[in-house]
Amino acid sequence: MTQSNEHPRVTQTYAAPQGPRFCATLALDLGTTTGWALRSHEGLITSGTASFRPGRYDGGGMRYLRFTNWLTELDRLSGPVAAIWFEEVRRHAGTDAAHVYGGLMASLTSWGELRGIPYEGVPVGTIKRHATGKGNAPKQAMIEAARAKGFSPEDDNEADAIAILLWALDARGGAA
Repeated sequence: MTQSNEHPRVTQTYAAPQGPRFCATLALDLGTTTGWALRSHEGLITSGTASFRPGRYDGGGMRYLRFTNWLTELDRLSGPVAAIWFEEVRRHAGTDAAHVYGGLMASLTSWGELRGIPYEGVPVGTIKRHATGKGNAPKQAMIEAARAKGFSPEDDNEADAIAILLWALDARGGAA
């Protein structure tokens, strides 16, 4: 199934109990296929993936421009994002993955700085330990952990974003 960069797939919507409004919180697993999870002001959690694979005739910076535009649209529609959490990767399997991650992280942090939105990276081991009990859990274990919480992630990117959001909500007492 081909996914549009402008219209990412949404797989989850969960209602939170009625009560006070929340800060919109965004969690990201940065990569060519970026996993995302968002808790809205109403407490609804949505998640999905967005592809930032460059097109055949795209220049080198188009993936980052699309990513920035996607963040702006997500912020506009969720109105507004108050905090961003992302997976902080220290090692990459390949040079290309490292370059893509670095470019997306630079785009994300500059986008957040321009809007005064706080952002913070969460170490991979911390996310995995919180979700599965093991700091070196494999991708399938992360997917299974998200499913055990009632989500239906399409892949490990979405599962990681869900895990980051749930960690942020737990670590910050729901005020993430």
